[in-house]
Amino acid sequence: MQIEIDRLVKRYAQHTALDIPRLEIQPGESVGLVGNNGAGKTTFLRLLLDLIEASAGEVRIDGRRVRGATAFKRRTGSYLDAGFLIDYLTPEEFLHFIGRTYRLETGQLERRLERYAPFLGDEVLGGSRYIGDLSQGNMKKVGIAAALVVEPLLLLLDEPFAHLDPTAQIRLKEMLRTLGAEGQTTMIISSHDLNHVTEICDRIVLLERGSAVRDLQTSPATLAELEEYFTAQ
Repeated sequence: MQIEIDRLVKRYAQHTALDIPRLEIQPGESVGLVGNNGAGKTTFLRLLLDLIEASAGEVRIDGRRVRGATAFKRRTGSYLDAGFLIDYLTPEEFLHFIGRTYRLETGQLERRLERYAPFLGDEVLGGSRYIGDLSQGNMKKVGIAAALVVEPLLLLLDEPFAHLDPTAQIRLKEMLRTLGAEGQTTMIISSHDLNHVTEICDRIVLLERGSAVRDLQTSPATLAELEEYFTAQ
């Protein structure tokens, strides 16, 4: 999916949370969003998903405005926070609910879930615990798996590596790198982990106080450039 940002602004009272005049993301491109707390990363993702209304400007996906649109959401997978989950369901119940929502047949869903079983682990699958009783890391695994299992053309993840144990981080990184290499899914990943996003993403957009201050094609020098930038803050 192609994303176009046109004079996009989000204000809260007198505070401007986001102000991006122009930004384009091409189909199949993987973009890392980096920035300190309050830079506008989550606001940007929520605007892309039409969860909040822009103060000015617009977001277009495949040439169509996202405001009030629903068609693009059928091919979008996203996980921003625990509010995307249903606490009183078990992980399996929730994942099957997502499958039905996206009109996946049971067998089709089960085959897809097999790919993510090593990432989810035994603590998540096969138990009777509700999602609300899981650790933060295991809740995040469920949300990420739900975003991936629908095989989206657009994938949006907010801080996907936070709270994950080292094994889960490594597995997630490999899954995202594989997905990116296939070139079918446009990915936007917000993260404070500069190492992970520079290893996964083709491009890095650096936000500061709501503005895109750097737009970098990932290269062997990108990590050092980002570290130098944040060290100087």
